[in-house]
Amino acid sequence: MIEINIGSEQEKQRLDRFLKKYLPKAPLSHIYKIIRTDVKVNGKRVKPEHMLEYGDKLNLYLTEELVAQYSEPKKNPMSKAKKQFTVVYEDENILLVNKPKGLLTHGDKTEKKNTLVNQVVGYLVEKGDYKFSRVNTFIPAPVNRLDRNTSGLVIFGKNNLALQCLNKMIKDKESIGKYYIAIAKGVLNESKRLKSSMRKDEESNMISLSEEGEADTKVMETIIRPLAVKNGFTLVEAQLVTGRTHQIRAHLASQRLYIIGDIKYGNPAGNAYAKQKYGLTTQFLHAYKLSFDNCPEMFEYLNGKEFVAPLAPDLQKIKTGMFGD
Repeated sequence: MIEINIGSEQEKQRLDRFLKKYLPKAPLSHIYKIIRTDVKVNGKRVKPEHMLEYGDKLNLYLTEELVAQYSEPKKNPMSKAKKQFTVVYEDENILLVNKPKGLLTHGDKTEKKNTLVNQVVGYLVEKGDYKFSRVNTFIPAPVNRLDRNTSGLVIFGKNNLALQCLNKMIKDKESIGKYYIAIAKGVLNESKRLKSSMRKDEESNMISLSEEGEADTKVMETIIRPLAVKNGFTLVEAQLVTGRTHQIRAHLASQRLYIIGDIKYGNPAGNAYAKQKYGLTTQFLHAYKLSFDNCPEMFEYLNGKEFVAPLAPDLQKIKTGMFGD
């Protein structure tokens, strides 16, 4: 028999999902069979949807050999990932990092090891804030995601309860304000609230805008404000109300504001100017500020706080060159 004491990193999970993480090589049909015949929680049989709570004792009536067969070693994904991010704020629950452009948030088919997630997990392991073990089914994770070539603030939950709470805060759209800055070819003279429907083309990995209410579309909403205008270019602040793929890039383009360096939604003349004068080959888009308000009890201490991530030196040089200090 194997006894597992449910801690803060395992609680608030369904039993079947916990066991699938604990025994990743076991077919789902075997997981449900194990729950029916070989699992007790606090000495009682429970259903697959049973929610595990802190302090529960989970008994697995399986042999060590069978557990080993269904398990896989827990590896540190940071083993070959060099730290590239900087820490903007950190406490026992939350970590805010400044991601550089060129770094994936999550892995994809082109890169699986050197990602922001793996770098952050490795950082927390080195600090002693996170331990790899077969029992620990929780992995620190981000609640927002930036494109590879968008730099700026990414939010990580450092424990299971914090991650669940932060995900809810992001979903509710009332507690966390997300602000970006971009340089766009085109002139914006006044603030605007943009709202439209979007549809993503998976083949081209681009989105198109359509009238609100069309079938198979999602609503996206952005507030844009001019911070400076000079020589036909605008320094724009964009506040996300929703968080869709390529939202800011597509919304600005719909207003004839083309982010410099953006090869998908940008303007060839603006891109050529930015490349020739400043060597810019990726979009000038930076998630520069997060604000917290109306937070639930777990994060009440963040109410009224703002966190700012500075531009990388190369982007700061472009901003200063185009708009001054």
